[in-house]
Amino acid sequence: MELTLPALPYAYDALQPYMSKETLEYHHDKHHQAYVTNGNNLLKGTEFEGKSLEAIVTGSFGKNAGLFNNSAQHFNHMHFWKWMKPNGGGKIPGALEKALIDSFGTLDKMKEDFIQAGVTQFGSGWHWLTVQNGKIVITKTANGENPLVHGGKPILGNDVWEHSYYIDYRNRRPDYCKAFIEHLVNWEYVAELYEAAIK
Repeated sequence: MELTLPALPYAYDALQPYMSKETLEYHHDKHHQAYVTNGNNLLKGTEFEGKSLEAIVTGSFGKNAGLFNNSAQHFNHMHFWKWMKPNGGGKIPGALEKALIDSFGTLDKMKEDFIQAGVTQFGSGWHWLTVQNGKIVITKTANGENPLVHGGKPILGNDVWEHSYYIDYRNRRPDYCKAFIEHLVNWEYVAELYEAAIK
């Protein structure tokens, strides 16, 4: 399969004031496009041509660093745009809310631990809500790595590469992580992925 850049599911200015139009233009049109372009070039002539994106990501991990980095970042960003929505945050759908409370005790604790994972990820990377062995856990990964390559199913991820927040937050990564979980998350999409992950 060829990697293709998806259109954003909302206008470039739709996530303001928590994520600016300028950030989305650079992040989507330049950074994500570069992962797609490089990924397609690196895919040519490999055993992974014609495979699903998940198969490319998991198959190239530890074997083909260039292809892995670009295809994994493409996978991460395909979901990242959908993990956010205008007027995000707010109420979490029932079954997901129950699962989060079962896993973390309270929603506040889940949010606190999620923010902490993002803040303490050294350098570039991501922090995640991941379904692992039927339970929701919080994980973090460096660079483009994601839970798929560690046997998990990501249901929410936040990008803590500097290009994701530096225009809007400068070096205040904690404020960015807090704004993401409180005001940007599309919990309906997270719930959809959760349902698929536990089937």
